[in-house]
Amino acid sequence: MVDESDHGHVPVLPDRCVEILAPALARPGAILVDGTLGAGGHAERFLTEFPGLRLIGLDRDPGALAIAGERLAPFADRLTLVHTRYDGIADALVEAGYATTDSIDGVLLDLGVSSMQLDQVERGFAYSKDAPLDMRMDTDAPLTAAEILNTYDRRALTDILRRFGEEKFAHRIAGLIVEQRQQAPLATTGELVEIIYRGIPAPARRTGGHPAKRTFQALRIAVNAELDSLSEVLPAALAALRTGGRIAVMSYQSLEDRIVKTAFAAATASRSPEGLPIELPGYEPEFSAITRGAERADAEEIERNPRSAPVRLRALQRVTPDNPQRGGMS
Repeated sequence: MVDESDHGHVPVLPDRCVEILAPALARPGAILVDGTLGAGGHAERFLTEFPGLRLIGLDRDPGALAIAGERLAPFADRLTLVHTRYDGIADALVEAGYATTDSIDGVLLDLGVSSMQLDQVERGFAYSKDAPLDMRMDTDAPLTAAEILNTYDRRALTDILRRFGEEKFAHRIAGLIVEQRQQAPLATTGELVEIIYRGIPAPARRTGGHPAKRTFQALRIAVNAELDSLSEVLPAALAALRTGGRIAVMSYQSLEDRIVKTAFAAATASRSPEGLPIELPGYEPEFSAITRGAERADAEEIERNPRSAPVRLRALQRVTPDNPQRGGMS
């Protein structure tokens, strides 16, 4: 097993993810899609635990794919790597030779920015180090945090900070950004942090963690269209699972978890018309919940890996085939 420190990333909840997905991956030739491959920590664990497993690894970050490819080289004959956002799962399945419905056994999604990306200062994800205002998970993508900050108007900036960062002082921060860029374009994370400190009153700066946390989260989500991608990947991933297949999703902030919770609640609900006293045959829920609510990392794991502290894990199993009368999940 490769030392995690070699890759700057310690997988979150690896034992629990294996435990949850194991029943679906036990058959020879089982297929797992790791939609957020990163440095390959989870993928390595699964490929080691299940010698007959085939894994399709997706990541939007070319650098992450290169690192994971090197790490997972011993499993190359059971591995397919695809450069795409995780909402490209359907196209990735076709590229790998599989159908987009009822064809795979497991899906794993480990959302948000990876530890590896946070630790690469030049990527601009961290507010604790001065770096270019980039924040792209896919370094080939055109939109950067600098472009948003230097070209979006005050209303658009306020909306991003409120919707994606839940920042109470979004309007003030956006106004200061617009004022600052009239003197010179914003270029570094350090400049942005200084503006945020000026925009948030001193009493508020002393609570709720680092004052820049919410603004940086909001910009990262906007740059990478993370919530749109999540909303699109969930129905595609659920549709791709065969009966008995399982999906596990780890989110790290409330906006992500809300989307996952809503999609999973819909997937586990009866499809019979409302008001009927009985469940119509063929309209039973397609999925059942594996986790009760959202599971958290325990104190031991948080001590070992502090970045696991905010994780919320939710998981489902497909229990019935799709109902052709309903055309699948909406």
